[in-house]
Amino acid sequence: MIISCGEALIDFVPVEVGGVAAYRPFPGGSPFNVAIGLGRLGAPTGFFSRLSTDFFGDLLVKTLQQNAVDVRYLTRAPDPSTLAFVSAPGEGEPQYAFYSNGAADRSMTERDLPLAFDDKVACLHFSLGAITLNVEPAARTLEALMRREAKRRVLAFDPNIRAGLIGNREAYRKHVEGWVAAMDLVKVSRADLDWLYPGRGVEDSAEAWRKLGPRLVVVTLGADGAMALVDGRKVLVRGRKVTVVDTVGAGDSFHSALLAGLNERGALTRDWLQKLEVDAVEALLNRAVAAAAITCSRAGANPPTKAELEALL
Repeated sequence: MIISCGEALIDFVPVEVGGVAAYRPFPGGSPFNVAIGLGRLGAPTGFFSRLSTDFFGDLLVKTLQQNAVDVRYLTRAPDPSTLAFVSAPGEGEPQYAFYSNGAADRSMTERDLPLAFDDKVACLHFSLGAITLNVEPAARTLEALMRREAKRRVLAFDPNIRAGLIGNREAYRKHVEGWVAAMDLVKVSRADLDWLYPGRGVEDSAEAWRKLGPRLVVVTLGADGAMALVDGRKVLVRGRKVTVVDTVGAGDSFHSALLAGLNERGALTRDWLQKLEVDAVEALLNRAVAAAAITCSRAGANPPTKAELEALL
């Protein structure tokens, strides 16, 4: 089983209704999206977080259950749900406005952590933005979980940076690098690396991260596809042409497909990650790029099912 850990929120995505601009709510949050994507691809998956007992929280839990995501590691609280408004589609990365003061997922403490995970849990996945990584007590709680479980099972990480919400780039960079050093697998976007290390080549940044400790570092390149570094070897796959509705959740769908593919190959263990071959990584990246392309073709963070992915491939 793959457990995705962290935030869950409601994304309000811009739509047009009868010629009038409006916002439509979608269950979301990067780790939540990854869990949904894994469930739709048939991978055994669960979700750890602290969710509200309000009607948005009920929607989040119901969505998890409808997508075959195990909710045994969830806790519920009367605090409100986090809300996020997404900018209208346009050039560049989407922009977000968060409303999360006192929210349930941002208020998780170590008392909310599972005492232990089932022996079948092979991987813990963390997708962290500026909110979760910087807001206490959630940041401290998730870091405690990461430190506790390091070396015991595969740890996967997506920094998922929200640059507009970060005050001190240098301090944030050091924080992220500390997480990277504890991970077995890291997926990061080119946009995130460009923001963290302005003026430095993406491949150089990815290689510097690989030398910190992860066996596999994967960089998503938007329309250009994706790149992976494995023991100093570069694997590059091209993107897929698609009519873009929006890019919300595309990186999360990519990561879901990557983790699900590793799981199907029996490679989601710390030992097997040491043995990955270039051909296998290339096949995994092609599958993940296809999953992201499908998500870009429809509104909101709406990852593909296994049948949809297989049909495109």
